Amino acid sequence: MRLGPVDPIPSATTQRKREFTTVTALTLKPAAAAGQRADVIVVGVAKGAKGPVVAPGAAVVDEAFGGKLAAVLETLGASGGEGETTKLPAADGLKAPVVLAVGLGGLPEKDEAYDEDALRRAAGVAARALAGTKKAVFALPAENDEAVSAIAEGAALGGYVFDAYKENGEDGKNGKGPLGEAAIAVDKPRDKAVKAALERAVAVAEEVNRSRDLINTPPNDLTPEAFAAVASAAAKEHGIKVQVLDEKALAKGGYGGILGVGAGSDAPPRLVKLAYTHPKAKKSLAFVGKGITYDSGGISLKPAGHNETMKCDMSGAAAVFAAVVSAARLGLEVNVTGWLALAENMPSGTATRPGDVLRMYSGKTVEVLNTDAEGRLVLADALWKASEAKPDAIVDVATLTGAMMMALGSRTFGIMANDDALRTSIHEIAEEVGEASWPMPLPKHLQKGMESPTADIANMGERMGGGLVAGLFLQEFVGEGISWAHLDIAGPAYNESAPYGYTPKGGTGSAVRTLVRLAERTAAGDLG
Repeated sequence: MRLGPVDPIPSATTQRKREFTTVTALTLKPAAAAGQRADVIVVGVAKGAKGPVVAPGAAVVDEAFGGKLAAVLETLGASGGEGETTKLPAADGLKAPVVLAVGLGGLPEKDEAYDEDALRRAAGVAARALAGTKKAVFALPAENDEAVSAIAEGAALGGYVFDAYKENGEDGKNGKGPLGEAAIAVDKPRDKAVKAALERAVAVAEEVNRSRDLINTPPNDLTPEAFAAVASAAAKEHGIKVQVLDEKALAKGGYGGILGVGAGSDAPPRLVKLAYTHPKAKKSLAFVGKGITYDSGGISLKPAGHNETMKCDMSGAAAVFAAVVSAARLGLEVNVTGWLALAENMPSGTATRPGDVLRMYSGKTVEVLNTDAEGRLVLADALWKASEAKPDAIVDVATLTGAMMMALGSRTFGIMANDDALRTSIHEIAEEVGEASWPMPLPKHLQKGMESPTADIANMGERMGGGLVAGLFLQEFVGEGISWAHLDIAGPAYNESAPYGYTPKGGTGSAVRTLVRLAERTAAGDLG
């Protein structure tokens, strides 16, 4: 199975077509593959009380070292700490010239398997360390289907490279290409459950990486129209119904929030509906994504130093897009509709001004006190539209507030909801798939700060608790009786620091895996 290049984004400005990078191929091999030909064998090593401990899956490699692989690694300074890598020449009898030991962190409790995300992170670290390598055998603890899926996901996500805008491409002098193939060593590579686990990992990882590509694409190429074109092409490929509302349709329909945010840009806004349906589905979900393809702040211009990464302000829409496509590829028995609220927020003579009043799609009027609080405006229109179909639940995803980053840091997203059970379930699901999250409240007393003497509501309220104020604003545009949750991914959507685990520098694909698992749980009837 291969994670291949996805459709290129239509380029409005570049001289030649920019294509996405091909990423790591994933295959299954019998456990004895550790002795087969490859460039590198990857083994796991845990941090024991008395030194490093070779993890299950590496028996063939340990035997080649006479049972002393742990001692050799300790001599080389390895401890088994999470994220640690140690390269050493392979022993006689192994057909790969190099062994790469990757740290798994602490040993699991007695009779317990290794934590899935620990395996995912270790595989990601190894794949990134092996950039430019043709083939590696991953002899990690693939002790069950879940472990196989985690290792495969980690290898594919950790091996991600975005070099579409580099003159020499993936094999040129501007950088190494990704690991070519990750062969995962398992006891029963032909087992149906094991193969299904790998297939799921391939589908989800490919769509996470597609969302990363979108986030990393420069805003002069990823306009709302270009994003809509990518979504339409993917929908056609995977049997998803798509509808794109352009600026004329938005005006006719009364989508004042989306139009107001996009009013200052030469690149007009779009609202994209992606509808995946299954004939046996009993439940329906609606995902709504903030898609500001570039956010200057509008007339309320962002200060210097805050503009450079604002191409990532469409990460919520990228996550929603990837999740709907994943649901279709996995054939989940649940109806999933994605709404991508796409606009570019720019200052100009036609831009919305602080003090302007917008009439939203719901009919409610909003006084715009700050044009840099634009994400909630486009989401409000999309949320009300999504509510018309009365889905069983709506989840919106957005890089919405700097306040959420102040509260939770750069790796954790906040969860707000009008339904305690839904908020709890999403938090548990995020933890299960390895995405850090934290439940946040919606204090009613903060609503008073959004009172406006001119309109029904203002788009700003109290400064303290600004992330919660944004959630309260959105709640006003959710249809009555519909369970709703809001994921503020402002922190983890874009990694400005060094890569870690399976997370690259740049776009991360935050929330995709949480949304996919939510859809899987809903299809299985686990959410009521």
